[in-house]
Amino acid sequence: MIGFVKGLVIGAVVAFPLGMNFGKDEPLLSNPFAVEADISERIAEESSRLLKATKRAIHEATKPLKQ
Repeated sequence: MIGFVKGLVIGAVVAFPLGMNFGKDEPLLSNPFAVEADISERIAEESSRLLKATKRAIHEATKPLKQ
């Protein structure tokens, strides 16, 4: 039983950083606690990408009405 608990703890310690990196779309073996300096740049890029996708979707949805 003690071996199971030890394995569970060691597994959690190893899986936690890997899961953080996976969730951030970073390489799995990189530092999960590294501070991203370009967060505002990422937000700006993501928002512009979403805006373009939304415009495209609205254009495609209203296209049949124009014809």
